[in-house]
Amino acid sequence: MKVEIQPDVRDTAAQLGADVPYALKALAGQLTDDPDMGRPSGLPGILNVTVDGDMFEDCPDLSVGYIRELDRIEIRFLRAIPSTEPSTDAHDREREQGRDQDQQADPATAAVTVREVADAWRRITGWLQHNAPDSYAALRPGAGPAAIAALEGDLGIQIPVELHVLWMLTAGDDGANGWGCLPGNEALMPLDAVAAAYRSWMDAQAHEDTFNARRPEYDRITVWKAAWVPVVSYGAADRTSGLYLDAATGYLGRWSRYNEAPGEELDTLVSYLEEAADMLEAPALATRDKPGLIGGALVWRSSIDAVREDQWRPWTG
Repeated sequence: MKVEIQPDVRDTAAQLGADVPYALKALAGQLTDDPDMGRPSGLPGILNVTVDGDMFEDCPDLSVGYIRELDRIEIRFLRAIPSTEPSTDAHDREREQGRDQDQQADPATAAVTVREVADAWRRITGWLQHNAPDSYAALRPGAGPAAIAALEGDLGIQIPVELHVLWMLTAGDDGANGWGCLPGNEALMPLDAVAAAYRSWMDAQAHEDTFNARRPEYDRITVWKAAWVPVVSYGAADRTSGLYLDAATGYLGRWSRYNEAPGEELDTLVSYLEEAADMLEAPALATRDKPGLIGGALVWRSSIDAVREDQWRPWTG
C-alpha cells in the first residue's frame, strides 16, 4: 500500500514541532501495514487516526485525516489536538450530532466533494505560501470535529460536507493588513463570527416575521433563511456584507446589511474556490478579478483604493 503525504501537510508538520515530521512518517509506515486503522471521521471517504505525542519528544497529540483508495492512501489533514479536547471523544460527539442524511445517502458524491474542496484550497494556500506569505500567515489553523459539531448545535442545522472540509483545513482568515485572501479581498469567517452573524440575521428575520404575519403573501419579506450559513465576509474586520452557503441547495448567495435583497451567486463552494485558484495560477485568464501584491500580501484589483494604487503590483504568473 502506497502512502502519500500532501506538501501542505508536511509544511504543517514542520510548524507543529521538531518531531512531528518523524511522527507523521512513522504513522505512514503503520498505515502501509494497516490501511484501515483509522476511524470514520463523519466525512465520507475520510478516516481519522490520532497520534500519541508522548511517544515523541517534541510532538503534541495529533489528529490525522486520510483518504483510503484501493492501492494508495493520501494523508490530507493534520492538526494538533488541544489538551482540553479529548481525542477519543471528538468523533463520538460528532456522530451523535449526526451528518446530513442526503450526504450519507450518496457517499460517493460526498467523497468527490471532499477531494475537490481540499484540492482547490491546497492550490490557493500553496500559492499564498510561495507568493504572499503575509496572507498565508493570516490564515487560522483548521477546526476540529468537536468545534464544528458544537457550531452545528449552536446554529441548529447540519453543516454541508464541503464547508465542513474547508473549516477542517482553515477555520477563518484574520487578513493581512485587513485584506482577506479571497476574490475582492473577502475573508473566510471564523466560526465565532459565523455563529454571531447567523444569530443576528435570524433575529432580523424573526422581527420581519412579526410583520409578515399581517402582510399578504406577495408582500412578505425574507432577509434570512435557516438553511443559510454565513461563510465569507467583505473583509477580515468588515462584516457588513458577504457570502452565505445555502445548505438546502448547495449554492452560494450574497448578503448585505445595506438593505439589499439577498441574491444567488450560482456558484457552489467548490466552483468558487476552484475559480479563485485558477485566477491565481493563470491571472491572464482571470475575468472576475485580478490578483496582485502589496508587499507580502495578496490584494485583488477590485479592492484597491486610490491611496494604495501605486503600491499595487499585478501578478502575472
